Amino acid sequence: MSPGKLKIDQHLESLRVRPGEKPKLAKYDTRDTFGWEKEAAKAELLAVVDEIDQLQQRLYAEAKRSLLFVIQAMDAAGKDGTIRAVTAGLNPAGVNVSSFKVPGGPETQHDYLWRIHAACPPKGEIGIFNRSHYEDVLVVRVKNLVPADRWQKRYQQIADFERMLGDEGTRVVKVFLNVSKDEQRQRFQDRLDDPDKRWKFRAGDLDDRKLWPDYMRAYEAALSRTSTTAAPWYVIPADRNWVRNLLVARLLRDTLRDMDPQFPEPEIGTEQITIT
Repeated sequence: MSPGKLKIDQHLESLRVRPGEKPKLAKYDTRDTFGWEKEAAKAELLAVVDEIDQLQQRLYAEAKRSLLFVIQAMDAAGKDGTIRAVTAGLNPAGVNVSSFKVPGGPETQHDYLWRIHAACPPKGEIGIFNRSHYEDVLVVRVKNLVPADRWQKRYQQIADFERMLGDEGTRVVKVFLNVSKDEQRQRFQDRLDDPDKRWKFRAGDLDDRKLWPDYMRAYEAALSRTSTTAAPWYVIPADRNWVRNLLVARLLRDTLRDMDPQFPEPEIGTEQITIT
């Protein structure tokens, strides 16, 4: 399945990383509102999620294709909140969220894509990755967890993997939630100041924060080398939760619209059956 150009609104189109483009994340406005009003955007989000629910029901019934939605971001950018916002009210039977931690157990005995492939959505379902195979060209690169000659090869391996998924019926769409360093600082402080949210904070978060420039370079390389026509990246401004949520919901909806799943034809003669 090799989709053509996805029909989306102009705001999302401006955030898409073109194949071969070398994006500079510092040039993206993390607080952009696109002229939207907050309350109107929140109301629209409800309508968009309702349409996602209807499209997801058709995708599930059709059971011929699937959708993989990859979400990557720095800490505190709002991955969990985004997922809650865009999946609220969807049938959990047709949506699965996978979160990838540091490999352990049997995962360490296989290649880095083994556990990823196993978590990809089956036909009829939407799979959402909260972090993903991209950690193997991000944190692995920044923290020198494997030699450079290994992670350098992974960009092409990942692109080939996603192309294979597309050829076999899984649409792949990827978003980078682009939060500013200053907004991350404020969110970390808010967590520390709130006893009910303090559990979310890890001392290791500050270690990663010190490596911010290295992570930005790693993300720019990943976006540039793995954004393709079949599996594009979108850089989503994430300093304002309500903007982030609406953009991601619109992208999910527009992707499903483009896939245009259909309910299967009923069995012949069922229209004449009367249950007694």
